[in-house]
Amino acid sequence: MLSLSLATLAAGAAAAPIHFEDLGLSPNVFTIGSFALRWYSLAYLVGILFAYWHTTKAAKAPGAPMAQRHIDDLFFYCTLGVILGGRLGYATFYTGGDTGIPSLWAHPGELLQLWHGGMSFHGGLIGVALAMIWVSWRNQLQVFRVADYIAVSVPVGMLLGRLANFVNGELWGRVAGPDVPWAIVFGGAGDLPRHPSQLYQAGLEGLLPLLILLPLFWYTRARWRPGLLMGLFTVILGVGRFVAEYFREPDAQLAELARTTGLSMGQWLTIPVILFGLFFVVRALMRPELNSTAPAPK
Repeated sequence: MLSLSLATLAAGAAAAPIHFEDLGLSPNVFTIGSFALRWYSLAYLVGILFAYWHTTKAAKAPGAPMAQRHIDDLFFYCTLGVILGGRLGYATFYTGGDTGIPSLWAHPGELLQLWHGGMSFHGGLIGVALAMIWVSWRNQLQVFRVADYIAVSVPVGMLLGRLANFVNGELWGRVAGPDVPWAIVFGGAGDLPRHPSQLYQAGLEGLLPLLILLPLFWYTRARWRPGLLMGLFTVILGVGRFVAEYFREPDAQLAELARTTGLSMGQWLTIPVILFGLFFVVRALMRPELNSTAPAPK
């Protein structure tokens, strides 16, 4: 369905504007009675399953920093970190009202309702980082090496999540000029054509790091430099998010921040992420490689 819609996008490039409703997309994969499986939920599920499968495969390669039992433990806590961190981050930074109290904090029962959307990239990143630190500390693992193995598996989930945002017709971009023939009129955003910023983010935050990190992991010695792949992942993701924010419509409650400072909330939060990643890239490159014959943990 998505490939058909992208083909419609390309075919309609010469006949602007494209209307989102004409793409024939539905937020639900299927509906049985009162149950509906949403693309957004499926994106998270497939992303987590891929990360688990790939990390399990990577752990069988020589010199892996963890055993299968550590991976099982890790993905339980990382899943909690993604969900709770993403939702708590969204509640803290992106929701609010006249009372000044973030709406999800005022209604904590909504935190686990993922089908309503509202996930913070930065909150999810912090949640996963805390999960990795906890599991590594408890099992006496090298946290930076564990982070390297997780980092190369995450972009698939990022890619699918942004594509699901597009299918849902949410998180649309800013109003586009006449020189953007692929601009789309999103029903909930008025009558003006806008950048499909969800697709930009899918490419910058998902596809790009995937194409860079997987070959580095499997075909170079990058994984023998603790923190290098994690740092690269963080930098690529941060820069991609910073660039994409120029095309993404700021959240309504944070539009004034973007107008007064020139940067959106997402960009302000991304600056320390980029600096964090650069620090670990430089740190990894300045230190010698690990011994590739070291035995894996049992």
